Amino acid sequence: QVQLVESGGGLVQAGGSLRVSCAASGRFLRINAMGWYRQAPGKQREMVASITSDGTTNYADSVKGRFTISRDNAKNTVYLQMNSLEPEDTAVYYCNAHFWLTNPLRANDYWGQGTQVTVSS
Repeated sequence: QVQLVESGGGLVQAGGSLRVSCAASGRFLRINAMGWYRQAPGKQREMVASITSDGTTNYADSVKGRFTISRDNAKNTVYLQMNSLEPEDTAVYYCNAHFWLTNPLRANDYWGQGTQVTVSS
């Protein structure tokens, strides 16, 4: 069984910073892309940032220049450093990762349980 566990959300004032983390555990062969999504009340879930196994990153236009995604492959962990936070960034942030699993060999995506980020004005 594969698990993704997020941590680091919370309440911050506009202009502040937060870092959220997501650690993968369980039985898997390797992790390919990892990413962060968010869902605000009444809105669809949207991609925030993603990173491939070799470190190639991709960002939503709304967070470019403010958020930085990184990963530590030795720790099976992905991070999202969020700076210059705005009230519009308020959402539940979800971690997503694409795994290669064994017995049988297959690929599958998993999601974390989500962590709340609230930015006050």
